Formats: sequence, C-alpha cells, structure tokens
Amino acid sequence: MQGKICLVTGANRGIGRATAEALARQGATVLLHCRRRADGEAAKSDIIAATGNQNLVVLVADLSVQAEVIRLAEDVKRGYQRLDVLIHNAGALFLKRTLTPDDLESTFAINHLASFILTNTLLDLLKASAPSRIVFVSSQAHQRVTDPEDWENSKSYNGLVAYGRSKLANVMYCYDLAHRLEGTGVTANCCHPGLVNSSLLETGHKRWWLHWAWPMVQRFTITPADGAITPTFLATSADVEGVTGRYYNKARPATSSLISHDAVLGARLWNLSLRLTGELPPVSITGEHIAH
Repeated sequence: MQGKICLVTGANRGIGRATAEALARQGATVLLHCRRRADGEAAKSDIIAATGNQNLVVLVADLSVQAEVIRLAEDVKRGYQRLDVLIHNAGALFLKRTLTPDDLESTFAINHLASFILTNTLLDLLKASAPSRIVFVSSQAHQRVTDPEDWENSKSYNGLVAYGRSKLANVMYCYDLAHRLEGTGVTANCCHPGLVNSSLLETGHKRWWLHWAWPMVQRFTITPADGAITPTFLATSADVEGVTGRYYNKARPATSSLISHDAVLGARLWNLSLRLTGELPPVSITGEHIAH
C-alpha cells in the first residue's frame, strides 16, 4: 500500500480506527475522518505510535449534515490528486427517532445518505485513480429487514430495525454502484465485519430489559482489530483485485439477503437518495423520475 491514499470514515474508534491502523501499517497515507478534531488527533497520535507511519491526516465533518459531507469530499479533492481506497465505516444507531439538521431521519441519513453523497462527489477522483476501491462496512443486521422501503422509519421506530434498514441500504447501494461503475476500474464491495464489541453495539442494548444480557452478549463479540480484517482485506488484497459487487463475511464471499438483490427496490432507493440529497426534484404528478 506504499504510495496509496485511503479515506476511512469514522476512523477515530472501533472498526474504523483499527482499519486505519491496519492500512497505516502497510504504508498507506490514511485520511482519518472523524466528527470531532480532538478525537481524530488522538487516534492519529496512537496510530503513529503503533505503526511509525507519519502519513496520517485528520479530516473533520459531521455526517448528519449534508453540506459538511460535501465539504469533506471537496477537501479531499483539493488536497489530493488521487484516492485509491474509500472505506465507508462510520455508522450510528439511535434508540429514539431523531432528525438531522436537514430534517431527515438520522440513522438513514448518517449510515446511507452520507456515503451516497461522499461517494458520488468523489467518483471523478476515484475514476482518475483507477484501479481504485470502495468498501462499505455493512452488517448481517440487513438480513432481518422487513418492510424495506420505510427507509426513514416513519411508520414506527425501533433503533435496531432502523439500523438494519440502513445497512440494507448500504448493500443495495453497493450493488447498484458496482453495476454503474463497470469498466471504470473502480470496484465496490461490502461486508459484515463481525459482531464487534464497540460503543455502537453497546448503544443497541441500552434498554433496562437488556442490561442483564449485555455481559453474555459480550462473550460472543470480537475485537475491533478482528472486525477490521474484512474491510482491510477488501481494501488491500490482490485476491479481490477487479472483483466488484460482492458481499463478504470473514474475508470470504457470502450471501446477502434476497431483498438486497431486488433491482427494482435498488433503483427506487437510488432515486430516493437523489431526491433526499437534492439531486432530483420531488416526485411529480406524472410519476417517478428515473435516474440514469
């Protein structure tokens, strides 16, 4: 990975932090996205101390604010002439339904729409850097989704259900993106990193009736370093050079949910994402706008 430039979102802790360290260990220049600069600088110092790699840069953006996601992408484009790897790792889980400053449901906005905006804004740079790779850190939670098109969780709200829908969106977007990028030299793959003992997982169990179960749940979790194995594999391994539009678990090809392969749902998700990010006008009285 010497000479390669990699952007990792949510790089200050958990899987993102471990993935950034793994890339730095291989000699890459790593752009560490985080929400707060102090957290990013602390992670940078720790990774430098662990790897000896000084080529780390902290980039700050709140992924719940679309203008900040665009600014993040523009900062990368201004600062670098190439981008070899984009890893979408940042994620959030909310126990109560909340809205972003853009008046969108927070789980869907942060876990899907932010990656949609960031990827689309950086596509020209990724294409110019080909062969390059896009990696989505999804979750097996996408397998349990019902009523998939309630993307903004407006009918009812459950934090774990909302999280699963957003992870389904990651997989469906990855597949659609891979198809659209055929022939460009840019690949897109997604993965389940494993049940990682992280603050995100703990948030999902912060209910009084689950407190007793949390110590038992922890017995079946893996470390962030183990969770970083699969996204790092997809970002660096020669074994997946040219491979695109696949779902991985434990660094091996796996099967995603049946719903995730529904091309019609995928097209509607793409168009909804365009509308919610201001790239398409609202649905007209004559029907759905089709994006190509």
